[in-house]
This record gives sequence, C-alpha cells and structure tokens, in this order.
Amino acid sequence: MTAKSVDVLLVGGGVMSATLGMLLKQLDPAMTITLVERLDHVAHESTDGWNNAGTGHAGYCELNYTPQAADGSITIDRALAINASFEVSLQFWSHLVEQKILPAPTRFINPTPHQSFVWGEKDVAFLRKRHELLSAHHLFADMQFSDSAADLAEWMPLVMEQRKPGQTIAGTRVEYGADVDFGSLTRNMVSWLQKQEGFDLHLSHSVESLRKNKQDGRWNVRVSDEKTGEERDFKASFVFLGAGGGSLPLLQKSHIDEAQGYGGFPVSGQWLVCQKPDIVKRHHSKVYGKAPVGAPPMSVPHLDTRIINGEPALLFGPFAGFTTKFLKKGSVFDLLSSVKPYNVAPMMAVGRDNMDLTRYLISESFQSHKDRVASLRNFFPEAREEDWKLQNAGMRVQIIKKDAKGHGKLEFGTEIVAAKDGTLAALLGASPGASTAVQAMIDVVHRCFKQRAATPEWQARMKELIPSYGQSLIDDAQLLKDVRSRTLSVLGLRRN
Repeated sequence: MTAKSVDVLLVGGGVMSATLGMLLKQLDPAMTITLVERLDHVAHESTDGWNNAGTGHAGYCELNYTPQAADGSITIDRALAINASFEVSLQFWSHLVEQKILPAPTRFINPTPHQSFVWGEKDVAFLRKRHELLSAHHLFADMQFSDSAADLAEWMPLVMEQRKPGQTIAGTRVEYGADVDFGSLTRNMVSWLQKQEGFDLHLSHSVESLRKNKQDGRWNVRVSDEKTGEERDFKASFVFLGAGGGSLPLLQKSHIDEAQGYGGFPVSGQWLVCQKPDIVKRHHSKVYGKAPVGAPPMSVPHLDTRIINGEPALLFGPFAGFTTKFLKKGSVFDLLSSVKPYNVAPMMAVGRDNMDLTRYLISESFQSHKDRVASLRNFFPEAREEDWKLQNAGMRVQIIKKDAKGHGKLEFGTEIVAAKDGTLAALLGASPGASTAVQAMIDVVHRCFKQRAATPEWQARMKELIPSYGQSLIDDAQLLKDVRSRTLSVLGLRRN
C-alpha cells in the first residue's frame, strides 16, 4: 500500500484541529494538510453547539476560575490568563471575518452579557471580594457588581421574577460577553480549508496505528474507512491529535515517552433545554452560580442563552454523571482500555483520593427530572417541568497525571503533550477548551514548528493575524484597549 505524504496530519474534526489547520494555512499556504475524522461530519462531538458547555469562556462569570482558599483568599491568575487567551481568539476570528474567510459574525458569535449570581451571606461576600480583585485589573475594569434586587432585576429579569423578597443576593455583569457556536465556527473554517490547494478531508475514517519511522523521523499513520473497511496509509512530518476524549487513546498508540503516566477521568454531562419562544425571549444572558460541594469544577450551574445554528434556546446545567466512555459516540470500554502499566498507579491513586467526586457523579446520574428542575429554580424560580427537556451533552475526559512526588493527580484544565522532537502533539483535558483554542494552537506552533515560528516571515504574519502577538495583554492596558476596541466592533460585540 502506497502511503500518501503530507506535511501535517490532523486527527479529529473539532475546533482544535480546524484552528490549527487554519493557522498553519495562513502562515504557509503551500503546506499540505490532511484532516481525518471518525464520524461522518466535522464538529460532531464536544465541538457541537449542543455538546459543549458555556461557550465564550472569558473568566467574566465562571466562578470556578477564581478559587477561594480555606483562609478566604481568592486567586485570580487563572481568570486573567483565560481572559487574555479569549482575547487572542477574538483577534484571530476578527482577522478571518475581515478577510471574508469566515461569514458574518452572527453566524457563529453573538453578544451576550456574562453575569454571575449568588445567594447567601458567604457567597455574596465571596462575589464582592472577587469583583474587587478582578475589577482592579484592566482586563476586568468594566465588570459591575450589585447586591440590589432592583439592579439584578434589570440585569437578569428571568432570574429575579417571583424571587422571595429579602433574600441575600448579589451579581456581577460584563455587558460585552459573547455566546459562541463553536460547531458553526468549525464547520465554516473547514469549509474554507477544503477550497484550498493542498488540503484534504477524510470523514468516517479512524486511526488504526501510529508508528514513528526511525529512518526519516516521520510518522506512518494507518487509517480505516468506517464505511467500507478500506485502509490507507499516510506519511506525515507532523501529527496533531485533536480528537477530544479520543486524544488520550491515540496518544497512547504513539508510544512517545511524553505520554508516560497520563490517564483520563471521564465525566458525562446533561442539559435542561428550553426552546419555547415566550420563555427564551425573557432571558438574554449567561448567568453562572457556584458549584455544589463535591462537584467537579466544570459542573458550575449556569443558565445560558445559546444561539445554535441560528436558533435561540436556553440551557441549564450541566448535570454531571459517571461514565466509562471517552466520547459521546465512544465505547463503554474506553476507560478500561486506557489503563496501561505506566499509568495504573496514578489512576488508582486518583480513584482512591476522589471517592467523594465519584459518589457525586453517580448520585447526579440518578437524579429525576423533578430534582433537576428544582436546581433550575435557584436561577428561574418560576420554571415548570413541562417546559424543559433533558438532553445529553458531550463527554469530558479530565487529565490524570503524575505529580512531583510520582502520585496521581486529577487536573481540571487543558494541556498540550508534545514529543520532544516536535513531530507529534496532543491536546488533553476540557474546560476552558474551545474558547482558548487559538492560544493553545499558537503554543503548538511554537513547540512543534520552532524554527519556522522564529523566522521573520512567520513572526510578521503572526502579528497580522493577531496584533497582540508576542506581547502581554495582562501587563499592557493600552494594548488591550486597542485590540478590544477592534474585536468588539468587527465581531459585533460592542455595547449599544
């Protein structure tokens, strides 16, 4: 069987692979790129609008990005980093819109205020302190805080309707938040890539093997057509594993040293969904609360306005659950098959040290519709069971890795694992995921295309694509003002 030679092989048709493919084609139009996707459509797993959580993560309203220590102190570093990364994504998308590569912004991004809402003396005190810390930084200078019922009724009317008077409540608000349909964004990027010379898309194809050729240092990758069973081989100079929950098993197939010790902890999710126009039109916001005790950080409850494939809806959740699948359309044996001699100790340690989390996930799985709607009523007091339906979300595979002492540690975030020679990279983990895709893929370029990324040509092109490239939005207030002014205007997120 003759292998097809390509510069880059992208595995997985989600937002990460699409972003990397787009970025590389912008840097070098002559680069040959092939994308293989196991399903018959791109953006069908976690990237799909109905499968991913929140969207438009910028740290404005997600309270889990500003954890509070036992002594009451609050750390804002992660919120700053996520906000700066999202600004990088906005810059890249703005360039693609200006160049007519992406369609009108409303096809994939829409202005949606980002708000937090809490109740009870303890959580109100937390939110007030969080606001004080964040609003003192230029990235969050426009964040508003209020503990006035009148203000909150104006900001989030559905949340405040028929709420008991006298309840201790508070909220924060950033008006220029965004709702992003990453499914639509990804499909539009892949559609443009398909029109470019040197790009190929193979749907319904799964990777069977990954083997490094010792003679030339390239990767021999065998894929199988899910419909016909036909196999084909590729020889790639660089392989990117951007397959969501499927990245870990593929990384293990590569047998690179850097994969040693990594494991995965899968978490399923479900949403309550309302598409009744008379209810949907009464809420235009993303409103986040605090996670229940014992819940994983990505299970922070929120009532979201979502515009998916152009249609508005309200989503509440996510309700986490216990699963052994790594993908929504995966196998119940995914978790078991991921256990290897080099990661069994870390995985067993995580299982032992996170029994409370496991019990929480199992208990969540057995909630009734009535129980879930009862949780919703913390955000929408007048919610009726018959107006909401349950819908399954995508799978999240949290990272398990060895800590400094060689023990197992459960990580809630994303991480790039790359071969030391830069010929292969994989993205593991979940939240904030898609919202920081551009920054994550820039990191891949820096690590795996090191020499070319340092050339004047690529450096100059990066500055065209992302004006803040090479500079810190966290440190430079004027730079942020300049780039944010442009992106809010180009993407239609500017306040009316």
